[in-house]
Amino acid sequence: MKSDKSKRVVLVTCGSLAEARRIARGAVNARLAACVNIVRAPVESVYRWKGAVEKAREYLLLIKTTNRRLPALEEKVRKLHSYEVPEFIALPIVQGSRAYLRWLAECVRQPAIRKKIRRKKTRRRAGPGLGRPLSPRRLQYPPRAAPGRR
Repeated sequence: MKSDKSKRVVLVTCGSLAEARRIARGAVNARLAACVNIVRAPVESVYRWKGAVEKAREYLLLIKTTNRRLPALEEKVRKLHSYEVPEFIALPIVQGSRAYLRWLAECVRQPAIRKKIRRKKTRRRAGPGLGRPLSPRRLQYPPRAAPGRR
């Protein structure tokens, strides 16, 4: 077992199974979560909303992620969720298997962004000087023959 303070389990409730699946797939596809468990048996929620006590059948998501990915995950849930104020509660993972926590971190790691390197425009030709930058003198057309040659 490994102690780790950077990993989180996020609780999100959804109004339908279809919505739960859409949020789960969106979070994993965007590398915001390593794994999302969908509790298929609905939970009964009792809550206060706009001054009245309400109850609803909901589906619970258990989302595994890292602390660094929480803001982006919350944004994704907010975009995909039908509720005006979706539940989004992050709990720390105090301990877990070393292999599982390593896997979790790898799954949500953002791929490295490769920068395009701008290179100077070069003239492609064989022989010495391959790849030298073009200069106005070398761009003369038609090319002049070397002295003593036609």
